[in-house]
Amino acid sequence: MAAPSTDEQSLSPGGTTDDQLVLRPPSRRVERRAIGWWAAQAVAVVLPPVFVLVLLAVLIAPARPWLLLSAAAVGAPGLLTILVMPYWRYRVHRWERTDDAVFTRAGWVRQEWRIAPLSRVQTVDTVRGPLQQMFRLATVTITTASAAGPVKIDGLDHEFARDLAEELTRVTQATPGDAT
Repeated sequence: MAAPSTDEQSLSPGGTTDDQLVLRPPSRRVERRAIGWWAAQAVAVVLPPVFVLVLLAVLIAPARPWLLLSAAAVGAPGLLTILVMPYWRYRVHRWERTDDAVFTRAGWVRQEWRIAPLSRVQTVDTVRGPLQQMFRLATVTITTASAAGPVKIDGLDHEFARDLAEELTRVTQATPGDAT
């Protein structure tokens, strides 16, 4: 990454310089419970095919070696993903709301940094899937006119996510701009 320019080094706390937003690392972590949520998602993806392959190996004796080899080929990287991915994502995922924008960083293999200027926000939503509900988590989705799609903050406490969505809605309604 290139060294920041002089303008970028003299940023205000809101992450702006001369009325322009500058990409910078967000400061807030997601909830630690997100580690369990991401691990549970990985288990839900890896376990069914491994289970089916092992079950078929038990039922179909002539194909047993190939089915068990297939189960191992799916299960080994799956186990590695279950053990490593949640902790790596927790280290990477960050977010921050300033007076001007929402900053996010997400991903684990492919990391993405995003800025959503509050003047461009069109909608703010919260989502709680069944696994998120088990872990008392939610995702805040901030939709803008960007072709890159919405900005998502995964792994927030569900009550905090509700309050954040209400606050962002209130702030964006009062922010000048046409949100396009």
